[in-house]
Amino acid sequence: MTAPAAEAVVFDPERGWRLHHQVAVRPEPFGALLYHFGTRKLSFLKNRTIVDVVKSLDEQPDAIAALRAAGIDDQQQAPYLHALGVLAASKMLVYKEGSVTP
Repeated sequence: MTAPAAEAVVFDPERGWRLHHQVAVRPEPFGALLYHFGTRKLSFLKNRTIVDVVKSLDEQPDAIAALRAAGIDDQQQAPYLHALGVLAASKMLVYKEGSVTP
């Protein structure tokens, strides 16, 4: 008998996100390290802009707003959205409570 598959997280940039409560952020000269104490996963944020975005997610209504607040215009968002999607898939980011699908 196999264990049930974990539900895959689909990253929706129009929803509210936040760091998982078990994730610690350690600033580094290149950006930051994220460590998830529950899954023991380690992620590298390779520049300070994405660090600022990740840290501001809880203060913004959605991921797009966090990107814009960090000064990233709509045409430059693709690599940042990809990075946020990877963090969501690895359970570093979770939906904010009360965040609804449009």
